[in-house]
Amino acid sequence: MTTRENRHVAVLMGGWAAEREVSLRSGAACAAALREEGFRVTTIDVGPDVALRLAELKPDVAFNALHGRGGEDGVIQGVLEALRIPYTHSGVLASALAMDKQRAKAVMAAAGVPVAEGVVVTRQEAASRHVLPPPYVVKPVNEGSSIGVIIVREGRDHPPQELLRRDWPHGELVMVEKYVAGRELTCAVMGDRPLDVIEIRTAGQTFYDYESKYAKGGSTHILPAPLKPNVYRLVQELALKAHRALGCRGVSRADFRWDDSQGEDGELVCLEVNTQPGMTGTSLAPEMAAYAGYSFGRFVRWMVDDASCDR
Repeated sequence: MTTRENRHVAVLMGGWAAEREVSLRSGAACAAALREEGFRVTTIDVGPDVALRLAELKPDVAFNALHGRGGEDGVIQGVLEALRIPYTHSGVLASALAMDKQRAKAVMAAAGVPVAEGVVVTRQEAASRHVLPPPYVVKPVNEGSSIGVIIVREGRDHPPQELLRRDWPHGELVMVEKYVAGRELTCAVMGDRPLDVIEIRTAGQTFYDYESKYAKGGSTHILPAPLKPNVYRLVQELALKAHRALGCRGVSRADFRWDDSQGEDGELVCLEVNTQPGMTGTSLAPEMAAYAGYSFGRFVRWMVDDASCDR
């Protein structure tokens, strides 16, 4: 008989997305913590044979430590549903929806979550003319970790020509979005509870890019964020509202920009919701969980206990 103490957990990591290296780091950290918590753990570097490997392994739970396409967009979730293996984080629909930035923004806006003005075009169109007046941001519609993001500054004469590179790896469609100035904020949701808010201050960067996220010393996390109490509560409320609107489960993290130069309480905009937040040594969700009293081991145990099918 399988008990809580001897459950077999398969940690899914790696994969084929642009965030593969980050996923390997997340997976290794989670696997180590789960072993310390008493679980029997097998790590799987996910490839095309993942369904066969899972069918042979028959784990009690799959811990999804994948990031980006294939792991965060409903694909692996569908495999796990077909195999009836309980898994962590969001289900098929919420994962696919949150990964599609344009559709996610439409759903969040309809739920009352403020989002930035934007439009989806081909990368050729975005390279041929200014789709929006500068300043604006160009980003892939289905990548995470700020991969492929280009900021077009005010006064720039030409649209970004790097979009026309033959080796552009991020798909044919891009989102062109109004640049939102201000401070970088983030808030995780754990189950149905918003955690505390972090302000991210980058070291010499203009936004929270890949290097700032994962390089040691690339950014400073201020927890709790130094905000007015009403703004702080609003960030938490909107993170939970976005989590619910998209149908997220387990742990998610919503990222915001707050322009405190705009009026008494400033302008607050939700940039996106991450259904598979990073779990590395510099990651934000574990830091927020620790502030709420959850050690890293207890945090990953909570996710395993929360795992299910039909999410």
